[in-house]
Amino acid sequence: MAIFFRPQGVRLRAFTATLCASAAVVLASGCAQLAAPPYAADYEALDRLEAARPGMVALAKVQPTDPNDRINTLNLRRAKLLSPSGTFAQYLEDALMRDLGEISAYDPKAQTRIAARILVNELDLGVINGTGRMDVEVVVTRASAQRLRKTYRGELAFDSSYANIVAVPAGQAAYPRLVRALLRQVYADPQFIAAIAP
Repeated sequence: MAIFFRPQGVRLRAFTATLCASAAVVLASGCAQLAAPPYAADYEALDRLEAARPGMVALAKVQPTDPNDRINTLNLRRAKLLSPSGTFAQYLEDALMRDLGEISAYDPKAQTRIAARILVNELDLGVINGTGRMDVEVVVTRASAQRLRKTYRGELAFDSSYANIVAVPAGQAAYPRLVRALLRQVYADPQFIAAIAP
C-alpha cells in the first residue's frame, strides 16, 4: 500500500493565513475575483479504494463544460470564486484524474469509463456558519454497457462571519474540501467499487 505524507499543521495554518491576507487585499481593492485553492486528495479514502483493487479506468469530460453555466459560477457575496482550471467541471475532472493516478488506476485508453455531471455546486456564506453542497451524477460504462448510474452528494460546514473579510476567505478555502467530501462519498460506495472492478 502506498504511503503518503500529509502537510504539517504549521504549513496548513500558514496557507490559511496567506489565503486570508490575499482575500483581504482583493476585497479592499474592489477587484472581486478569487481563485479556488488547489485540490488536495483524501489519502485515507484513496488507500481504501486502492485496497479494493480497482481496475483501470478512463475519464470522460466532466459536464457542464460551458464556463457560463451556473454550475461553473460561484459567488461569495460580492466576490466571485473562479476555478484555476477554467471551470469547476474541469476542477472536478482534474481531481478525479489525480486521485486515480495516485493509486495507478487511471488509463485514458481503458474500456471502463467514468462520466460525471455536476448538478449542484454551491457555497453559502452564512453570518455565523457557512455551508457547501455538491451533487454529481456518476455514470460508469464498460465497452458501452452501463454498470452504474448514481447521484452522489458532498456537504460540509465551516465557520463564517457577518464580516466579508472573514467570510469570503473562509468560503474560498472551503471549496477543495467540498470536492474532497464529494469524492469521499464516491470512493466509499460499494456500488462504485463494483462498477470499476476489473
